Amino acid sequence: MGDFSKRSKIIITCMKRLAPFLRQEVEALGYPVVRHFQTGLEMEGTLADCIRLNLNLRCAGQVLYALKSFRVQHVDNVYDTVLKMPWENWMAAGGYVSVTSHVNHFTINNPLFVNVKVKDAIADRFRRETGSRPNSGPKLDRTVVHLYWHEDLAEVFLDTSGETLAKHGYRKIPGRAPMLEALAAATVYASRWDRATSFVNPMCGSGTLAIEAACMATRRVPGLLRTNFAFMHLLGYDASVYEQELDAIRRQVTDTSVRILATDLDADAVMVAQVNARAAGVAQHIEFRQCDFQDTPLPQPPGVLFFNPEYGERLGESVALENTYAAIGDFMKKKAQGYTGYVFTGNLELAKKIGLRASRRVEFYNGTLDCRLLEYELYAGTKRIA
Repeated sequence: MGDFSKRSKIIITCMKRLAPFLRQEVEALGYPVVRHFQTGLEMEGTLADCIRLNLNLRCAGQVLYALKSFRVQHVDNVYDTVLKMPWENWMAAGGYVSVTSHVNHFTINNPLFVNVKVKDAIADRFRRETGSRPNSGPKLDRTVVHLYWHEDLAEVFLDTSGETLAKHGYRKIPGRAPMLEALAAATVYASRWDRATSFVNPMCGSGTLAIEAACMATRRVPGLLRTNFAFMHLLGYDASVYEQELDAIRRQVTDTSVRILATDLDADAVMVAQVNARAAGVAQHIEFRQCDFQDTPLPQPPGVLFFNPEYGERLGESVALENTYAAIGDFMKKKAQGYTGYVFTGNLELAKKIGLRASRRVEFYNGTLDCRLLEYELYAGTKRIA
């Protein structure tokens, strides 16, 4: 039976450029970070710690608990090593296992082949030790094993998350070109919003930014909306540890008087955002309005004004959006004095049309798009750039 109190390396993955914000979250939970890299961080802890991490993190993808590292030159070395590992201590013979991998080795041109070899090794181990074997397949809703193989180093992990943590479980209707929840949370962190002043999100789309802001203001974490994690399917799992952590995060939820506004010209977008906010449990904390962004009412400053306009990815769209970006700049200059303005965009040429000088630029990716979060200090008499 697996030992949930044994310490080991833990790798927490995330989207590119989210690692600094993920690190803030992990350290806020009281865990020292050994190192962080482009797509995650490393720490040490137990499987019981993995339960807490899975429930609380907004910016993470997967929480991986290390079982074994070894040198390898060929996929047969992977099979032989995995075969020797005591899988009967971690999962039931009649259970279900899926395998994921990240492989960078000159002998491998199809990582799915490696996944099959790992599955075969686990199945053969079970046949030898128990006389039966677990089922296997692509679903990530039960036991998940992850193999990381880079050049001559390989590591085997238990993926304690299963389905990605980057989706927070409230987006019942995605809307058009939605921002992934983990990315939205990271951009709100990057805005340095203090959760005590107003947060205004014109062009709200499916409402992800406003919902993440409301969840932060009320101390609601993603684990409140999810009932299944891969760690629940490991032998040795103690449901009382999970229930205690769940109870602790329920107790921390609080009310807020902070004004969070979300507006959109599209009535369907506003409807979708309201549905998603209800699913997240924060609908009562967000004021929704259907209106042009230029008619968005602004509470007394200070506060954060956050735009996520379209990027004009298709031919001909950029020209049509030039006026929109220019109007965003005019709105911030003329109506948002005392606020800190933010524009998240994947089109830096269009961003020039805003006509204001950014005081800070934070790098992000949205999928494969190289993006920036542009910060504008909006005081009276903001100077235009030449």
